[in-house]
Amino acid sequence: MELLCCEVDPMRRALPDPSLLYDDRVLHNLLTIEERYLPQCSYFKCVQKDIQPFMRRMVATWMLEVCEEQKCEEEVFPLAMNYLDRFLAVVPTRKCHLQLLGAVCMFLASKLKETIPLTAEKLCIYTDNSIKPQELLRHPRD
Repeated sequence: MELLCCEVDPMRRALPDPSLLYDDRVLHNLLTIEERYLPQCSYFKCVQKDIQPFMRRMVATWMLEVCEEQKCEEEVFPLAMNYLDRFLAVVPTRKCHLQLLGAVCMFLASKLKETIPLTAEKLCIYTDNSIKPQELLRHPRD
């Protein structure tokens, strides 16, 4: 009796679009747009009064460890850090909310990049249950 292995790659990905990948105008336009949205100064000097650079490093290390342990797609961590930095560049944040912010950024990045995203419950476990799933999912104006 012969066994056939018919495994299929579970990841479904879009095919590369040559009109996006091989046209220099696309990259030029993205870089031009990016320059418009870059912060004008270090957000630690201009916006954040309670958060210091070492705190960002600590939450970034934690976020990377979670992504590695959960075997997230390689784009999740950099996207989550981009969200974190863009938020911190605009919104004054208390240091007691920094891990919650990091978890929210990973949650959103995972939903965008993962086939099976991280759950709020799983992220809360990684915070040693210092935040609750309701906090992670709550809209800030609620």
